[in-house]
Amino acid sequence: MPVQFEYRSRTQSPLSPLIGCLPVFLILILMCLLPSLLFDLGHSILTKLGLSSAVAGLTVIGVFFGSFINVPVYEFRRDDLQPELRYGPIGQAFERDYQRVSSRTQIAINIGGCLIPVLLAIHQAVRVAGFGNSAILATLIVAGLSIGVCYKTARPVEGIGIMMPGLVPPILCVVSSWILLPEGTPEERTAAAFIGGVAGPVIGADLMHLRDVLKTPVGIMSIGGAGTFDGIVLSGMLAALLS
Repeated sequence: MPVQFEYRSRTQSPLSPLIGCLPVFLILILMCLLPSLLFDLGHSILTKLGLSSAVAGLTVIGVFFGSFINVPVYEFRRDDLQPELRYGPIGQAFERDYQRVSSRTQIAINIGGCLIPVLLAIHQAVRVAGFGNSAILATLIVAGLSIGVCYKTARPVEGIGIMMPGLVPPILCVVSSWILLPEGTPEERTAAAFIGGVAGPVIGADLMHLRDVLKTPVGIMSIGGAGTFDGIVLSGMLAALLS
């Protein structure tokens, strides 16, 4: 008895193309909403630092657009002796010689990634001065711990600049501010954590490693050069948020 096979053609659902495009559609929506979410987050953090709503909004905009602006402040030139290989007439022998190569390293300050956060830290320092001696002492200790840890964890990378773990300073500042100010107000802990979160990357990671940077072949060393997502901004903002 012959065996009969029955073939059934699969009809494609009209919704299949839409389902396939759904991940792309969701990614596009997220990319459109991300700037608004980041703006709202930054605005909320800055209002916790005592800024008015209008000033906080302008500051967030200044951090974003200022991240594209680097202001040169110093240029260091040096002459290095680099080895040069000279091969023989048939390539089997060579002799090592040295030639003097001139190079330069330019130190710059990023507006959005360094200058604005430092000004905010100064503003918080003025607030801390009005909180009392205990808040001042706690802030100095938090900042000192952050500077020391950032100095130890930061490393100069050839062709890039200073690199360090981005989450270490904010976590350290938040924990230390809670330990040193257990009965302090949220404003005191937020100000102390923010100051430490900014002072650590600026002083400990960047300024205290300038000599190391000048020894490595880096064309430009921009303090806060990663702009909106630089360690200075992230450390200060995250410290204020988590506190």
